[in-house]
Amino acid sequence: MTTHAVKTIIYPVKDIARAKTLFTALVGAPPQVDEAYYVGYDLPGQHIGLDPNGHEQGATAYWHVDDIGATSAALVAVGATVHEEAHDVGGGRLVAQLRDADGNVIGLIQG
Repeated sequence: MTTHAVKTIIYPVKDIARAKTLFTALVGAPPQVDEAYYVGYDLPGQHIGLDPNGHEQGATAYWHVDDIGATSAALVAVGATVHEEAHDVGGGRLVAQLRDADGNVIGLIQG
């Protein structure tokens, strides 16, 4: 099991157009992904996403891992609970969410 780093942060937004304007000004460049369901910015070593459907848990940091299944299993073995099973979000990229004992969301990305 190899964990690389937190390289992705997804912010829940209510008004994606307004949030896109703000984050475009912050980043200084337009988004690389610009859809009604997701806006994403790729910076050196970092991805920032805007999700108009993610309000139940707030902003989520995603750890990039080589094996999402093994990492999820290792975290569950030491007390985490699965919040969202690993699933493909396109292009072979898998994401999952777990919760620690305090209810904090731990995001995982493979691919």
